[in-house]
Amino acid sequence: MSGFIIFTRYSATFILLLIVSFYSSIIYFLLEYYCIIYKPFNVLSQFTSGDGKQTLRDFFDVPGDVYPAGRLDYDSEGLLVLTNDKKLNHQLLNPSFAHEREYWVQVEGEINDEAINDLQNGVDITVDGKIYRTKNCKAMLFKIAPVVPDRNPPIRYRKNIPTSWIKLIITEGKNRQVRKMTAAVGFPTLRLIRYRIEKCSIDLLQPGEMRILTSGEAYHFLFSNRNAPHKVNK
Repeated sequence: MSGFIIFTRYSATFILLLIVSFYSSIIYFLLEYYCIIYKPFNVLSQFTSGDGKQTLRDFFDVPGDVYPAGRLDYDSEGLLVLTNDKKLNHQLLNPSFAHEREYWVQVEGEINDEAINDLQNGVDITVDGKIYRTKNCKAMLFKIAPVVPDRNPPIRYRKNIPTSWIKLIITEGKNRQVRKMTAAVGFPTLRLIRYRIEKCSIDLLQPGEMRILTSGEAYHFLFSNRNAPHKVNK
């Protein structure tokens, strides 16, 4: 009889632990999660790959229901927002909100004022096989190259061809838009870093690093200048 009592007690404890673990898992997946990451060069903006390329999973450990809000091209670097908040994801990707996205772009050649003006006033690029005129944006030359992490591998060095760094701030996100824009004015993109979205930037982050945000921080950094609803810290 005593053996049966001991067995029953251990069984009850085991069952209780299973119940606690089950409900903890549910709560874990119901929690809203926010972080910003510095996506390295030559990494897919997703957590799976069918062709052996590196993905976000190789660098970032996040809950299974968390995904990028938007994307960066495989050969681009910089800021990505990861979340499981569908409302934030919708607001961030909806073109009607026109969020500022700032890119630091290294281009081939010494870019001139005419090209900068053309970028600001809009250029013709091809989107889905059709000619598209980009919206007015902010473009400016870095007089001194910005301090950025080394890229691995580095850009191809060509002794007789100089390079320039420019800042582009756009409010739209067509496929490979920045690269197409600089090519349209005669200065192909060599390196492309997304530095910020609205007030959310990669300051103090290195490629492969992340910063977890509260819901209040995420909504403040991304929507503080807009009429989008604000969330407060939980």
